[in-house]
Amino acid sequence: MRKPRAAAGSGHRKQAASQEGRQKHAKSSSQAKPSAPNAGLARQLEEVVLQASVSPYHLFRDIAEVTAFQGSLLSWYDQEKRDLPWRRQAEDEVDPDRRAYAVWVSEVMLQQTQVATVINYYTRWMQEVNQLWAGLGYYSRGRRLQEGARKVVEELGGHMPRTAETLQQLLPGVGRYTAGAIASIAFGQATGVVDGNVARVLCRVRAIGADPSSNLVSQQLWSLAQQLVDPARPGDFNQAAMELGATVCTPQRPLCSQCPVQSLCRARQRVERERPLASQSLLGSPDVEECAPSTGQCQLCLPPLEPWDQTLGVVNFPRKASRKPPREESSATCVLEQLRARGGARILLVQRPNSGLLAGLWEFPSVTWEPSEQLQRKALLQELQRWAGPLPATHLRHLGEVVHVFSHIKLTYQVYGLALEGQTPVTTVPPGARWLTREEFHTAAVSTAMKKVFRVYEGQQPGTCKGSKRPQVSSPSSRKKPSMGQQVLDDFFRPHISADAPSLNNAAQ
Repeated sequence: MRKPRAAAGSGHRKQAASQEGRQKHAKSSSQAKPSAPNAGLARQLEEVVLQASVSPYHLFRDIAEVTAFQGSLLSWYDQEKRDLPWRRQAEDEVDPDRRAYAVWVSEVMLQQTQVATVINYYTRWMQEVNQLWAGLGYYSRGRRLQEGARKVVEELGGHMPRTAETLQQLLPGVGRYTAGAIASIAFGQATGVVDGNVARVLCRVRAIGADPSSNLVSQQLWSLAQQLVDPARPGDFNQAAMELGATVCTPQRPLCSQCPVQSLCRARQRVERERPLASQSLLGSPDVEECAPSTGQCQLCLPPLEPWDQTLGVVNFPRKASRKPPREESSATCVLEQLRARGGARILLVQRPNSGLLAGLWEFPSVTWEPSEQLQRKALLQELQRWAGPLPATHLRHLGEVVHVFSHIKLTYQVYGLALEGQTPVTTVPPGARWLTREEFHTAAVSTAMKKVFRVYEGQQPGTCKGSKRPQVSSPSSRKKPSMGQQVLDDFFRPHISADAPSLNNAAQ
């Protein structure tokens, strides 16, 4: 029998339940003694108002305003939400652990990655857990997901923790946002979430112009999110807030005319007040307020040195701190290929350390860039020989360069190639090294940067098309049978599994 969840059911049932919940809230607020939930909300609002550095202008100060925000946002979401595979999985899945896992995977994949990029990866991941992660970037996410999944299987009997607090406490790599998303969407816990999209929505709705990454603003946004989350439909509400930020309240070109909460948006009100033709008529309007902190400068308003810019409109909120440009680094890397290896030509990959940039992934042997070409070739040849034994220095060729920008590093690779033709094939493989065929390389856990490097090498080889790009995943007919480490979702959540049971295949292995 399916476990009842606030996030499940038709749109009509969702609206009815949410309206009924809000009617109960409204009814209780008119009575002398408020209900416990309303009393708790009122206490939270009062505690926030008492913060010396926060003006009431930036808050939702009464329950009527909160319920109006909830109703407008959820009605819009029911009509306009995108059809995404993880939403379907969460709505249709009966088993709560599988439902939570589906949400977990989607939230981890969506960190720093656009929805359009994630959709195909998510669908394939949920069908067969394998090395599909590599093309997404931010590879440490995959390792943390595997660590958490192993703990669920081996230590928690195949059952996901049920609350945001226990999810964050028990699962490695699950932070406050991911824990809140899983708990609200999969288990119906009334807990708010704040990601980049929600932060932008809240900053504009309450005219918060300070840097949202600062501790004070971050705490305030989490407090607002908790005040606003609809207890009847917490998962839908959180997804609606994220959806609004992703599709309407966008960073640069917000569609304010399509916003379901524009009447509650202080940024929108500020735009209306600042319009030259409307400024006189709006003066003194009760709908247009100003921040009036009791003491000193409000720490949530626009910074004093960055006043209101009329050309930006609502995009004035929030003003982010200037982003530092990525630091620039250089490296030399070499594609070492045995052309006459047993079973066909093979290329050498070595594994990166378990910490730092691209931790645990496989790459071509690389060294730090040297200013002298002679020193560079010497250092690179020594690194190659450390893995493959004596090599002919005269065959090492410089092929070009590849520039790849990570989140905080701009890395330039000087690409070299060394093809072993008449030499005796290398048969011994030291720990941390692998010889792969070209086809195996294209399905291995390597970074996008290494795939760029290999395309440069391929373009210099006879009989290959320069810049050719092989498919990252083989077709179903040619795909190898999943190994013991490649558990599919059906086999993942099983109680009473021994510690040595197979687990999710790590993309870094």
